Amino acid sequence: MSYLYISLGSNINREYHVKHGLTELAKVFGALTLSSLYESKAVGFDGSDFYNMVIGVETSKTIEEVTKTLRTIEFKYGREQQAKKFSPRTLDLDLLLFDELILNTPAQIPRDEITKNAFVLWPLAEIAESLKHPIINQSYGQLWQNFDKASQSITQRPFSWLHIMDNQNT
Repeated sequence: MSYLYISLGSNINREYHVKHGLTELAKVFGALTLSSLYESKAVGFDGSDFYNMVIGVETSKTIEEVTKTLRTIEFKYGREQQAKKFSPRTLDLDLLLFDELILNTPAQIPRDEITKNAFVLWPLAEIAESLKHPIINQSYGQLWQNFDKASQSITQRPFSWLHIMDNQNT
């Protein structure tokens, strides 16, 4: 079994896509470890604010199977096949970490943006505080503590997926 971390983001119909993204991930992976929900400005383009969070899961899937699964879920919820890197997203699922692997294909692992974007590092540090970055060899808690928090606007938002799931059944 492998343990991996996935970044989830949306800036189009945000609550709907976060809720359904989590539901799809739970169908595939089972139990999810969730960070808090964060709101941040779009990075790299002018657009609506994003909701972001990080999810930890255990899986027996290969990294190729995981990356394909994440893309399939994104497409199911309206992601365009040829979407530009810096553009609005219905649902953006990025594989951040896969055990302690260091890879460039089929995905960059660990993902470079972990150390560059508060909307990735803060939620990752929340659920994997003592886990060490396999290249930098510092914990995600240390990396967040040393991050220039004035450089990016990010706010924790109230969110209850269980509540949303309960509403789904009514």
